[in-house]
Amino acid sequence: MTVVYSRKAFYYETDRMDIIHHSNYVRWLEEARVYMMDEMGFPFSRLEGMGIVVPVLSVETHYKYPVKFGDTFEVECRLTEFNGCKFALEYEVRNATQGTLSLTAKTSHCFTTPDLRPVRLKKVCPELNELYLKYLEK
Repeated sequence: MTVVYSRKAFYYETDRMDIIHHSNYVRWLEEARVYMMDEMGFPFSRLEGMGIVVPVLSVETHYKYPVKFGDTFEVECRLTEFNGCKFALEYEVRNATQGTLSLTAKTSHCFTTPDLRPVRLKKVCPELNELYLKYLEK
């Protein structure tokens, strides 16, 4: 499953060079992850209501071309790995205003209890386990 999340870049996200500060791209990846869960029909709030949290294990980013205040950007997000407990997503952030690729990224995560004990989705949330298997891109 590939989803595309889009919005305008806000002024407060810029740095002194009048471009989006590099740390905000990671926030945009999180916004896209949350949007992906909504699009799958299983919002993060539902998962957290079940006592399952999703910590970040790693983030890898490659910056290509800046986004500036007022530009519209799109984050293409796709599930690329899933083993029942851990998963990975790959992203492309595009500056839709300029028509350029701004960032490629990969994040990895796992499903845990609030005290960070790993859980198997198949056991604790079979519905989401099936959705992840369905939307996994090979």
